[in-house]
Amino acid sequence: MKKCRICKAKFEPYSSLQVACSPKCALSIAQKGLQKAAERKAKETRQWVREGRKKLKSRGDWLKDAQTEFNKFVRLRDRHQPCISCGNYPDDAGLITGSRIDAGHYRSVGACPELRFEELNCHAQCVKCNQHLSGNTVEYRIRLIQRLGHETVEWIEGPHEPKHYTIDDLQAIAKHYRKAAREFERERKAA
Repeated sequence: MKKCRICKAKFEPYSSLQVACSPKCALSIAQKGLQKAAERKAKETRQWVREGRKKLKSRGDWLKDAQTEFNKFVRLRDRHQPCISCGNYPDDAGLITGSRIDAGHYRSVGACPELRFEELNCHAQCVKCNQHLSGNTVEYRIRLIQRLGHETVEWIEGPHEPKHYTIDDLQAIAKHYRKAAREFERERKAA
């Protein structure tokens, strides 16, 4: 006697390979097998597409991904801090709608690309100050000195070696900040 895989009823098989008690149960087994095969094929296809997209990405695409992860990290890191330029908190009235808080660079990415991923150079900044007031740099500098000290701000303002990021460097940067952002999100959920 064998036990049917579907209905669990005991039956006497006609052959040693029989696993179902009736044609109805055998059809159910066949449908499950087809469904698993389709799921496996879909997973393989998604993996193939993902790998293909990775191969098609340019250095600029990887740079954009790394910058996105870095900016998300900065916004999460400074989520309880006021805007570095105007001192408003994200929930204060009068802020322009949208993301409400940006990751604002003191030395802009265009002016000083070597400080693009420098955490001391980037802080939470309201959209109004960052986008509409071009960074509001005078107020940014005053509050940055209060937060970091005069020597650190002078270091940020000083000359820096140019950085030439490879695709591997950019992937590592994105991975690092993605992991750090996840840790901040876990802390927020736990609190």
